[in-house]
Amino acid sequence: MMEWLDLRSDTVTRPSAAMRAAMNAADVGDDVYGDDPTVNRLQEYAADLFGYEDAVFAPSGTQSNLLALLAHCGRGDEYLVGQEAHTYRYEGGGAAVLGSIQPQPIINQADGSIALADIESYIKPDDFHFARTRLLALENTINGRVLPMEYVQQATTLAHGRGLSTHLDGARVCNAAVKLGVSPRDIARGFDSISVCLSKGLGAPVGSVLLGTKPFIKEAKRWRKMLGGGMRQAGVIAAGGLYALEHNIPRLQEDHDNAAYFAGELAKMKGLKVSTPQTNIFYVDIPQFVMQGLSDVLELTRIRVSMSQRLRIVTHMDARREDIDRAITVFGDFFG
Repeated sequence: MMEWLDLRSDTVTRPSAAMRAAMNAADVGDDVYGDDPTVNRLQEYAADLFGYEDAVFAPSGTQSNLLALLAHCGRGDEYLVGQEAHTYRYEGGGAAVLGSIQPQPIINQADGSIALADIESYIKPDDFHFARTRLLALENTINGRVLPMEYVQQATTLAHGRGLSTHLDGARVCNAAVKLGVSPRDIARGFDSISVCLSKGLGAPVGSVLLGTKPFIKEAKRWRKMLGGGMRQAGVIAAGGLYALEHNIPRLQEDHDNAAYFAGELAKMKGLKVSTPQTNIFYVDIPQFVMQGLSDVLELTRIRVSMSQRLRIVTHMDARREDIDRAITVFGDFFG
């Protein structure tokens, strides 16, 4: 039977045979005691790769972002964040609910950035009527868009100049680095902390790493324990993340190429407006009156999407070029 092609997200990737072998062979210990050698190796490798003093392994990107917010901010503090940002829109309001941290959402520009003038204007004065602005949080990539390096330098310099810390939600930061042709250290420069997801395009089954200074990570580990993220023999899953960082960053270019090819072919079809992908994510505007019919056809041909008038399509390591060609044929037959 034909395998399903899942285009909903790059979170659907499955570990390769080589990654599974690494996980099966992982040396393990009790990570709450700091005794798991594979977790320790992952944390050391990630910290060195991105240019930080230390790192902590967390079960999810949502938790690693929350650890960062809780470590940077106290009760009654606020962080500046884009309205489209994952930490603001898609993480359950965790900072507000669990940390009493107020988000100050700011409109994102078309390229995914937050205007420097807006950052400046939303920093609160030192007055007890206001929440204390403590942190600027950016995201890269943001809905598939890559923040320009010059902009990141300007934004983080502005934040630091006003006494703020900086955090990067880098769930897909390796996609950004590959797109720009820079190193992980370069893409992380200017941020006091960064969260890197291992279970999206990098292909690990679970996990995220948070990076920062040693004192910051010590505080984050305390929050991780409080939130139930302290894991025991976690080397079994950490080995997948370590394999991902060691082997799967360069291959992200293949996902970018497949997205560009897929989007280009769909753009040739009558009635479809298709965004131009920068990385592995693009959007297709689907006429509302055909949504149900298209959804039914895709289901019958074993293609999974999250159907919407603005349909997001995400390429990844389990979506090969031949799979993309099959999807193009299905779309072409439907819209032709």
